[in-house]
Amino acid sequence: MLIPATILTGFLGSGKTTLLKRVLSEAHGQKIAVIENEFGEENIDNDILVLESEEQIIQMSNGCVCCTIREDLRTTLTDLAEKKRKGELNFDRVVIETTGLADPGPVAQTFFMDDQIAESYLLDSILTLVDAKHAAQQLNDRQEARRQVGFADQIFISKTDLVTPSSLDALQHRLKHMNPRAPQKAVHFGEVSIDEVFDLKGFNLNAKLDIDPDFLKDDEHSHHEHGEHCDHPSHEHAHAEHAEHADHEHTEHCDHPSHQHGHHHHHDDDVKSFVFKSNRAFDPAKLEDFLGAIVNIYGPKMLRYKGVLNMKGTDRKVIFQGVHQLMGSDLGPPWGKDEVKNNKMVFIGIDLPRDIFLQGLEQCLV
Repeated sequence: MLIPATILTGFLGSGKTTLLKRVLSEAHGQKIAVIENEFGEENIDNDILVLESEEQIIQMSNGCVCCTIREDLRTTLTDLAEKKRKGELNFDRVVIETTGLADPGPVAQTFFMDDQIAESYLLDSILTLVDAKHAAQQLNDRQEARRQVGFADQIFISKTDLVTPSSLDALQHRLKHMNPRAPQKAVHFGEVSIDEVFDLKGFNLNAKLDIDPDFLKDDEHSHHEHGEHCDHPSHEHAHAEHAEHADHEHTEHCDHPSHQHGHHHHHDDDVKSFVFKSNRAFDPAKLEDFLGAIVNIYGPKMLRYKGVLNMKGTDRKVIFQGVHQLMGSDLGPPWGKDEVKNNKMVFIGIDLPRDIFLQGLEQCLV
């Protein structure tokens, strides 16, 4: 049995430790090993730890295990898996908490690149915590924060009680543009049920591609990410009825006076997403060449990408996904009798040349 692993990332002070403590102390009968990238200011309280010595691995009073990484992640994971096999440690899953400024990419890649790790672990998902109060500033100032959003399979927004509904709305809108595939959920003091944290299968090559259908619909009647150059106050109102359209009208090339008022930060995030859709089948050889080429060139800037593809020559769905330069694909279930065979892909990355991608993919169609 592979050991499921979850990567927990998020801005400094966003409440990762609070969430972790809650998950660890909740009586869910699961034994969790937590790997901390560093014990920062707010580390896991000693009252839930049983300190045995200067040992790197600490048993907790509820049977969970905690360890700090002194060497690299690979060694720590290998070590834990070995101890579990020998029966020296008992745990069901691993949570890796990264530091507030870490890029989750290399951590995720460890699970794919290293055969030894891949034989013991299954990467389940990357969870990103966003602090509602400071998010706008952090997203404006720090690329690491934007990358963490781009990588997420699930976004938890903390401290929502400290902001107005309209600014929460604007934040959720912004996050959705950076990463349309991660569901967002407001969490209060880390109170989140365990089934929203574990076994999310964000890295499964499954045939489900979770993109908000509105995002796709929206993409069809404009090749422009709305809000791309604008944080117009309209983001904050119009939302309830039909924000998707409201945004459109005036955000395309917005030089609206509201820009001049300080608190509507004009942001053009470098982490963006776009979707490719087509009802024509892909030519497998052309697609492979093209994807190989773009991953070669843009890999470091490609955070997450995923697709369900209609390939010439097979009546099954082809599911593909990747992180940075690592890309994998798999045959999925057959297309249903009444199902429209189509291609749907989402790319999330840093300043990716949307036109090159979309035109290139278009040329790979049969």
